Amino acid sequence: MLQRFRVAMVDTERKPLSGNVEVDETFIGGVKQGGKRGRGSEKSIIAIAIEVMDPKGFGRVRMRHIPDASGESLIPFVCDEVAPGSVVYTDGWSGYNGLSEHGFTRKITVQSSSGEPAHVSMPGVHRIASLLKRWVLGTHQGSVVPEHLQAYLEEFTFRFNRRTSRSRGLVFRRLLERAVATDPVTESDVTHGYNWG
Repeated sequence: MLQRFRVAMVDTERKPLSGNVEVDETFIGGVKQGGKRGRGSEKSIIAIAIEVMDPKGFGRVRMRHIPDASGESLIPFVCDEVAPGSVVYTDGWSGYNGLSEHGFTRKITVQSSSGEPAHVSMPGVHRIASLLKRWVLGTHQGSVVPEHLQAYLEEFTFRFNRRTSRSRGLVFRRLLERAVATDPVTESDVTHGYNWG
């Protein structure tokens, strides 16, 4: 049932993020001593996009488990989840170089030359990454396999985007309504992971 609820948590007609949007990647996976760090590691890579409100605060979030941190993975994520015309804040990673060709204004913060810690110059994505990792450790004891990772990301996104709801009962009711209207989740989906494509 939980797998079915996670599928139902994704609104297929949800509106893309807009305005000022921070985009970055984070890594989830087991601890491996002596391995590579950062974008070259063996951990699962998660792309994160979050709306940044003015003068402060955060809006909605979107996340996707991507195979690598190349432009072939990052640009489609941004195009799918962020409305054209938005201002996209990124670090200096070359994987984001093609954003302007897709109707986005890119603002770059090069972490090494900014003199500020990453969580100061791009607070939204780093807060989400921190909350996500704490949630995975606390709720799932850190045991998340890549085949099911997107399902966990969708659950986290659903919960985060409804964090200010004044009616928890209504949120639960809407989830049940969606679960009833959702196509069946097969044994293969439960075993090998749901096809989110």
